[in-house]
Amino acid sequence: MKKLSKFTSFDFEAFSEGKKYLSTGIQPMKDPETGNRTGTKVASVIIKDRTDYGISEDGTKVSNLFEKIVFKVPKIIDIPINVEIIPINPVAKVWGEFQNQLSVRADDIQVVSKQ
Repeated sequence: MKKLSKFTSFDFEAFSEGKKYLSTGIQPMKDPETGNRTGTKVASVIIKDRTDYGISEDGTKVSNLFEKIVFKVPKIIDIPINVEIIPINPVAKVWGEFQNQLSVRADDIQVVSKQ
């Protein structure tokens, strides 16, 4: 079957509850055909994760602490590294062969505080 992913959704707001994100860098986002800059990729890492994911099959506690997330923002922004950030109006999609990858677009990034 094709295009099944169009019918799945991911609740990023619920996923983000109990989490804090720390910026680790930025990169320009470019149109692959024209090379023109279309926005900014803001790299981050989860520095706090209080989400209860339950226990894995092998009995260990599950956490996404220190996992990386890249936020794609459709405008040119400058975010310093090592600051707490919050994505504004994030929309996420799960992808990958094992459905364990996350693509996140956000309207903007809010800087909360310096670490």
